[in-house]
Amino acid sequence: MNDTTQDFVNWFRHSSPYIHAHRGKTFVVMLGGEAINDTHLASIVHDIALLNSLDVRLVLVHGARPQIDERTREAGLETRLHHDQRVTDSETLRCVIEAVGRVRTEIEAQLSMGLANTPMHGARIRVCSGNFITARPLGVLDGVDMGHTGELRRVDHQAIKQQLDMDNIVLISNLGYSPTGEIFNLSVEEVATGAAVALNADKLILFGQQEGIYDSSGELRSELLAETARRLVHHYSTRVSAEPEKPWSEMACLLQAAADACDKGIPRCHLVSHAQDGALLIELFTRDGTGTMISKESYEQVRAADIEDVGGILELIAPLEERGVLVRRSRELLESEIERFSIVVRDGAIIGCAALYPFADEAIGELACVVISGDYRGGNRGDLLLEHIEDMAKEQGLKQLFVLTTRTAHWFLERGFKPAPLEALPSRKKELYNFQRNSKVFIKTL
Repeated sequence: MNDTTQDFVNWFRHSSPYIHAHRGKTFVVMLGGEAINDTHLASIVHDIALLNSLDVRLVLVHGARPQIDERTREAGLETRLHHDQRVTDSETLRCVIEAVGRVRTEIEAQLSMGLANTPMHGARIRVCSGNFITARPLGVLDGVDMGHTGELRRVDHQAIKQQLDMDNIVLISNLGYSPTGEIFNLSVEEVATGAAVALNADKLILFGQQEGIYDSSGELRSELLAETARRLVHHYSTRVSAEPEKPWSEMACLLQAAADACDKGIPRCHLVSHAQDGALLIELFTRDGTGTMISKESYEQVRAADIEDVGGILELIAPLEERGVLVRRSRELLESEIERFSIVVRDGAIIGCAALYPFADEAIGELACVVISGDYRGGNRGDLLLEHIEDMAKEQGLKQLFVLTTRTAHWFLERGFKPAPLEALPSRKKELYNFQRNSKVFIKTL
């Protein structure tokens, strides 16, 4: 087996938990007009078709801003924006309808491809469009008549669910309709968010030019809390109060949509780049993804371990046991002591652990088996785990924590532990001290 084949086997094995987790789930995917114009559109559509074949229930919401701009230029019309929204008069509405229709047809054509030697070969995908979006006029804003620019009023989620139940992909545009037969031009972000909330979707996936959010050191943030995303809206926005005609940046719009969706109950939103080939699959089927995931609460969890976690803990600590950093533990011993352990869980995988062994008579506890997976060091996971153990120790009435270590003294020193003599250990621990390991003793007062 060559390296390429082995890499594929490893990737497929690691993706299998996500394939299982996503089956039967509802994802709303937003493709702005910029994504439609991207050279990777065909690949994105192929990846969407693959999700459909894996029993993911899919709603595609597409926009058409650049296509509308192009059509209005061809018609000799001026583009007017007010508070980041297009002023849609009757002539502009005709351009909007034409551009949206062209985009929808292009997406449907891509999803209908079935040529041999292409990713879509043999795929039987049905795409359903309809008047699922009810809208109302935005009206007059600050003295400006917005014309046929509208806002979302209702999503016919029952009709959409009926189509999803028949394994259809539902395609929704940024057009909305009124009970009186009027057509309104809506924000694609508003439609995508509204559809996700109405359907109680499991994910809202937002395609943009940029991969996601970068921190001050230029590192891509794989996860972001909705509260932080909302604060960053103003950072990325180019709009100022004195310039109502100036539009928001794309990233500001995406962050706003993701934060709104999370606040209204969507568990996870994902920002991915339409300029990166395969970004959708990497984001959904690998542990760290390739974009930025935005959630109401962190999807990394520190919790008490239970018997089902034994295998994951053994796998986590095995490399350190082999190097002699940790004392080897048998499965039987770990099972008998599992109530002593706390773990850090990320998407169902155990990436960190620590144990607390109390010596109640002397009001002191041992912090042991502190491990963070090598793939996830550099963050604050160790600190969160230590804080969790300290809270548990305080609840049990312990006044101090001690740790025995041979290799990580500085980590504990930096977190308030101080060197201590062997005599400072509880009497039972002193009797079991391994002089061959010659571990150093550190104690922290809680």
